[in-house]
Amino acid sequence: MGARIAGLGVYRPSTVVSNEEAAAAAEVDADWIAQRVGVRERRYANAAETVVSMAVEAGSKALADAGATADAVDVVILATCSMPSPMPNGAASVAAGIGCGPAAGFDVNAACSGFSHGLAVADALVRAGTAGGVLVVGSERMSDWVDAGDRNTGPIFADGAAAALVLPSHRPEIFPVAWGSDGDHAELIAISAESGYMEMAGPKVFRWTTTALTSVIDEACRRAGLARTDVKAFVPHQANLRIIKALAQHIGAPDLVTATDVTDSGNTCGASVPLAFHALRQSGRVHSGDPVLLFGFGAGLTYAAQVVLCP
Repeated sequence: MGARIAGLGVYRPSTVVSNEEAAAAAEVDADWIAQRVGVRERRYANAAETVVSMAVEAGSKALADAGATADAVDVVILATCSMPSPMPNGAASVAAGIGCGPAAGFDVNAACSGFSHGLAVADALVRAGTAGGVLVVGSERMSDWVDAGDRNTGPIFADGAAAALVLPSHRPEIFPVAWGSDGDHAELIAISAESGYMEMAGPKVFRWTTTALTSVIDEACRRAGLARTDVKAFVPHQANLRIIKALAQHIGAPDLVTATDVTDSGNTCGASVPLAFHALRQSGRVHSGDPVLLFGFGAGLTYAAQVVLCP
C-alpha cells in the first residue's frame, strides 16, 4: 500500500498588487524588490477572502481535479500560520464548507513548511489504513500579519491557497519525508508580541537556507531511492528567487525544471509549495509520473522535503 497525490487545486485572490504599489508603501524602489527578492507582483485577499474560504475553494478544486467527491475525504489537514484566532481551528470549518463535515480536521502550523509537513502526515495516515483520503490545504492571509511599511516583509508576503487530495495507491507515489527543525534560531522569523507584525532577519535566513538545508535535499532524494540528478522538477518554498536558484543549482540536474511562482505570487508561506506545484503542472513543463521534489522551509525554524510523482 502506498499513497499518491490524486488532484491539485488552487485559489488566488482577485486583488493584484504591483511592485510600484508595494514599493511606495515600504519606501523602496520597485526595481529593488524585483532584484532582491524576485517578486514582480503579489495578491492580497479582500475582506471576504478568508483563510477558510480560500481553503474551501482550493480544496473543492483539488477534488474536482481528482474526479472525486467530498465523501472521499476522511481527514482535512489545514496548513496555515495566519488564522485570525487560535480557536476554533480552521480545518473543521474547511471540511464543513467542502461538504465532508464528519471528516476529522486539524490545523498544522509549521509556517512555510506547513504543507510539506501536512503531506507527510497525510501519506502516513493513508498508508497505515487510518484514512482512505486526506485533503491537505495550505491557506494563508499573510497580508494581515505584515507591516506594509517594513521593507523586510511588506513587499514580500502575500495571500492564497492550494490543496492536494491524497488517496491510496498500489505503489508509493509520495516518498518518505526528510524533515526537522532548528528552534535555537526561532527568533529569525517571528511575529512580534509588541507590534503584532512579522519580523524577519532576511540575510541570516538566506544563509541558513542556502547552506544548512542542502543536506535535506540530499536526504529526501536518498529516501526516494533517487540521485539528485534523477529529479525532473523542483518545487521549493517560494521565499526568494535567489534562494530558489541557489538550491536548484545544488541539485544539479541538467534538465531540471524549477518552480518560480514567487515572481507572480510573492511569498504565501504555507500555501507557496502547492501553489507553485499547481502552476508548474499547468504550464505543461512537468508531466504525470515525473519525480518532483517538494521542499518547504521557514519559521520555527522548520523544514520538510519529499519526492512525489506528479499527478
